[in-house]
Amino acid sequence: MTIAAVRTHRLSAPLHTPFVTALRSTTTVETLIVEVVDSDGRSGFGEAPQVWQVTGASIGGAESCVRELLAPLLTGRDADDLQARCAQVRGAVVGNESAKAAVDVALHDLAARRLGVPLVRLLGGTALRVPTDVTLAAGDAVDLAAAAGRRRAEGFTVLKLKVGTDASGDLDRVRSVRAAVGPDVRIRLDANQGWTPREAVRVIRGIVDAGLDVELVEQPVHRRDLDGLAWVSDRVEVPILADESVFDVRDLVEVIRRRAADMVNVKLAKCGGLQAARTLLDLAAAHGMGTIVGSMMEGPIGVGAAASLVAASGTTAVSDLDAAWWLAWSPVTGGIRYEGATVLLPNAPGLGIADVSEAKVQRHG
Repeated sequence: MTIAAVRTHRLSAPLHTPFVTALRSTTTVETLIVEVVDSDGRSGFGEAPQVWQVTGASIGGAESCVRELLAPLLTGRDADDLQARCAQVRGAVVGNESAKAAVDVALHDLAARRLGVPLVRLLGGTALRVPTDVTLAAGDAVDLAAAAGRRRAEGFTVLKLKVGTDASGDLDRVRSVRAAVGPDVRIRLDANQGWTPREAVRVIRGIVDAGLDVELVEQPVHRRDLDGLAWVSDRVEVPILADESVFDVRDLVEVIRRRAADMVNVKLAKCGGLQAARTLLDLAAAHGMGTIVGSMMEGPIGVGAAASLVAASGTTAVSDLDAAWWLAWSPVTGGIRYEGATVLLPNAPGLGIADVSEAKVQRHG
């Protein structure tokens, strides 16, 4: 059975709450959906989120890569030869990891649909429930405490607190959130590269000395400052999680070689898709590193693929799969749902997406 067409859909959907980090602030998800159609009319879907400050990928750039290079490469090829198709995508272009991830996921989704099984089954797992943390957008101590209380009441037991916008006030922010949620909720921090190495050590040691019980600290320093990342890791007890510092295998090898971090956050749009992500997870595990799978600010397709990977491969800590939870409404029909702090995977072929179209977005837009 051959691939008959590769289509793209530009989607924009509002968030119910502004998403603020040390890198950016947004009130919408801006993303490109890739649809791979076989000669029987079945479709598989993938997603390339636009996050300029992390991947540098734009919707226009991803769409151009898919339409001008990847679509002609795949059209007319055997849709069932999944490994060969994904290898073609990986080798076709330098960079453009978000575009490659979208096509990679769409090919996996189509393969699972053709077999009549959920994507998680194609990946070797059976679980349809995956726990997630939830992010607290950067803000002042009072607002963060109020948001933390709401998230706890909604059933979330792992909170990811965005810091790094103001190192001098970050200790007070963590103290305020801890007071609001009590001792039974896990708190992790994400500085999104916002601290210098010295600021990171000072803040983290202050948190430890205050007994605030932080689970981990994600990407405390600039992604290219691996010496600084290693310097921080060597001087604090709290596990350090590398995110923006690791896009591909070479990045992870260098982090491992320098002993720069204790854990790694694997994201499909950073590394190029499901196959590349599994390689990173296996490499990290082989070297005793902790793992989570994360998401960009993306929709149910991207998060559904990431959650399916977690359900099949596992991680050492609760993963970061709340991105689609921030949407005011879903731009697709079908797919994942949230039940408190759990991502529910559909017991349906592939990602369970029934419809995605510009028309649907226009009706909601």
